[in-house]
Amino acid sequence: MLYPLIFAPIFKERIWGGRELERLYGKKIPAGKTIGEAWEISDRPGDASVIANGPLAGKNLRWLMENHAPEILGGAKPATDGGFPLLCKILDARERLSLQVHPPASKAAELKGEPKTEMWFIADAAPDASLYVGLKRGVTRADFEKKISDGSVADCFHRIPVKAGDTMFLPSGRVHAIGDGLVIFEIQQNSDTTYRVFDWNRVGLDGQPRELHVAQSLASIDFSDFEPKLVESKFAGHAVKTRSLVLDPLFNVEAWKLNSGATGFLKPRKLQIVAVTSGGIEIKNGSTAVSLSAGQFCLIPASLERTEILAKSDAALLRVEAN
Repeated sequence: MLYPLIFAPIFKERIWGGRELERLYGKKIPAGKTIGEAWEISDRPGDASVIANGPLAGKNLRWLMENHAPEILGGAKPATDGGFPLLCKILDARERLSLQVHPPASKAAELKGEPKTEMWFIADAAPDASLYVGLKRGVTRADFEKKISDGSVADCFHRIPVKAGDTMFLPSGRVHAIGDGLVIFEIQQNSDTTYRVFDWNRVGLDGQPRELHVAQSLASIDFSDFEPKLVESKFAGHAVKTRSLVLDPLFNVEAWKLNSGATGFLKPRKLQIVAVTSGGIEIKNGSTAVSLSAGQFCLIPASLERTEILAKSDAALLRVEAN
């Protein structure tokens, strides 16, 4: 019954957002809005992605999990509430985001939040773009707290220049912020808990200062996490080149590059997500064929046996595997 599924994106207005998702990917974002996030595959309360193709069009991901979880998940673990385990987004940061952290699993329940491990794939970057990730070597908790109080806590963060194609892994507990001028594909645990340490003294969409969560942040931050590096793996292969980006108990991610006309095969009977970062592909399973262009995602249920990807042009994608 199930087949490769595509979903309608859910757009989120953010003070730091813009219109790049329209320019880069042709997304039909609301007029006059600064859109910071497109939730491409989501099973959050009130934000369940709606299927946009095939016989199940109009049903949402929450309905799928309630009625077809074994076929969707296979051996993958659901979220703690029984929902879909991952949340997939594209972010458009025209301004830098808040300095923030997500609670680790060991602290989340105590803090009444959800743990959130994630990864960022840089899809587009301004010439001087950078990420704030982890702490500068030698920064102590006392240093960090002092600089929160005097408004200079950004000085504690490790800053990394980035370009398109770079990848950063962010386990929960790692302090971070996205700099301005970046479009990012984000793969994360199904969670929406963020603790802000500092927000550059700006106001929100309502004109009021945005809430900070200093006590929760201090309880969540890994103060031994100094100067993490970008993912350093290399591509291997010929017509279909692959590169491992993330191997984690929650999810694995590979980057693929395909020459025009090349065919690659997904793992059988494994919950996977394909996210096209450039070019165009066709995903085939049995009699179902789905065409995807850059900026589109496709969910491959674990019940499917043989799914192939045909590159309609030179193309690049992320293959995400839920564990």
